[in-house]
This record gives sequence, C-alpha cells and structure tokens, in this order.
Amino acid sequence: MSQTTSVVMQQTVYLNGEFLPMSEARISTQDRGYLFGDGVYEVIPVYQKKLFAWQEHLQRLKNSLQAVSITNPLTDSEWFKLLSDLIDRHDWQDQFIYLQVTRGIQMVRDHMPADCLTPSIYAYTNPLKPLAKDVVENGIKLVSLEDIRWLRCDIKAITLLPNVMMKLAAKQQNTDDAVLITRDGFVSEGTASNLFIVKDGALFTPPNSHKILPGVTRIVIEKVATNHHIPMIEQELTLTDLQNADEIWLTSSTKEALPVTQLDGKPVGTGQPGAVWQLMRQHYQTYKQAFIADYNQP
Repeated sequence: MSQTTSVVMQQTVYLNGEFLPMSEARISTQDRGYLFGDGVYEVIPVYQKKLFAWQEHLQRLKNSLQAVSITNPLTDSEWFKLLSDLIDRHDWQDQFIYLQVTRGIQMVRDHMPADCLTPSIYAYTNPLKPLAKDVVENGIKLVSLEDIRWLRCDIKAITLLPNVMMKLAAKQQNTDDAVLITRDGFVSEGTASNLFIVKDGALFTPPNSHKILPGVTRIVIEKVATNHHIPMIEQELTLTDLQNADEIWLTSSTKEALPVTQLDGKPVGTGQPGAVWQLMRQHYQTYKQAFIADYNQP
C-alpha cells in the first residue's frame, strides 16, 4: 500500500453537515462549484492542533463570500467548532485545512444562480510538513510569466485554471514556480503565493489591490518585521526591481516564506538563501511558538 493511499484511508472529511471517510465523500454533479467553479476557499495552517491566524483567515473567507454574493452559511463560532472537530479527528499535530464553500446545487444549469440556494461546505485536512532541507539550503527557481488571471484576484475563488496553466508553464521551463507580471508591467505575486523582495535590508511587497490575494502569511510577516525593526514598504514592483533585488521570497500559509535563488535563469543576490530570509525564518518560528504558548480559543 502506498503512503498516499494510507493517508487517504485515515482521513475524515466534512461535507454538508457530516463527518465521513474521504473515500465515501460525494458531491452532486449539479453543484455550481463543479459546473461553474462558483465558490471560494481558504487554506489554514494548524500548529500543535491550534488554528493559526484564525481571525485573519475567517475574515478573508467572509470577504470572499461577500464579494461573490454567497451567503455565509455559518456563524463565526460554528466555523471554529467545525474546523476544531475536524482537526481533533486526526493525529497530526501540524496540519493544513482546505475549506471550500460553493453556491450550492442547482438542478437546471444556468449562469444565473437561482434564488435561495443552500451553500455547499467541504473541508479536509492534511499533515503540514516543514520545508524540505534542499529548499532551506538552496532555495527555489522562478520564471517570470504574464499574469493571465482575471481582474479580481483578491477573491480566493476556486476557479484556478490560469494558476494551474502558469504552474505547468513554469515546470516546462525546469523551474519551481512563476512570478506573475500584469498587463501594466507590475509584479503581482506567484501562482499561489505573495511576493517580497529585500533591497538594502528593507522588505518590499506590492500593495493590496484587486490584482493580488491579501495573504495572511503576508500579514504575519509584516507583524514580525515590525516587531524586529525590519523596514517594510508597500509599493509597486517591476521585473527590473526583482532582477536587482538582494533577495526574493514567496509566502503562503503552507510554506511560510520560500527563498528564491534563481529568476529567469540568473542568480538572485548571491544565488543562495539570503541573510534577511534566514533571520525572518528564525523570527517566524519564534512567533509561532509564542502563538502556541499564548493560544486563547476565540
């Protein structure tokens, strides 16, 4: 039996009011998430069985639901109880939750949603593993690509085909991921991550807008940087800024901060994970440990 099969057999998922084995979970073919990608999602890290930056993730979920006019199906306390129950059904101390809400089932396919649909809720969890030793020591490779996504990337929508296409394009060029360049020539983010650069000891990141997802890890890094007197500046960045950067990072809930050591076939800075990233990595782990020690259930 493969390790993947073993993990799947252990997993319990939540689907529309029930906890059940992943192998038994079924959705309707008429769910608008399946037919139209009509839904939103969240990915939430869990450390020592505690939801990390829960309020920020919950607020982003509510923002996404409101932006696409899907009724929020649960109260804040009901969301917390559901996910806490899901976490407790698995032995892993560190996990990451995938949570999806679609507009619901509509028996007659129509671009116009019917009134009073009941949203569908699906959630599952996987073990959250630390960064691979090779990434910590050598970083990752990026290629710059045109950002072909829609104009509301601030909504965490399940319609991710352009992201998949750009991820595949990066792989075809023997790189790990892509940094995306918008039609007006500015850097937006990675295919599933926010972006930072380091220049002369300061952190720079694109400002929040409809062009990027407001990352929760981005918020945490801003807090950590402020706590440790690392300058952080929000401003539009260009590909030239990236080419001249001392360091480049990609940040996400499951990867925290990834050091980028090659861009478009050329080294970033020294070609090795940079000193500011090393420092931020240490501070980030300290921040997590303090979060675990001081954890208060909402």
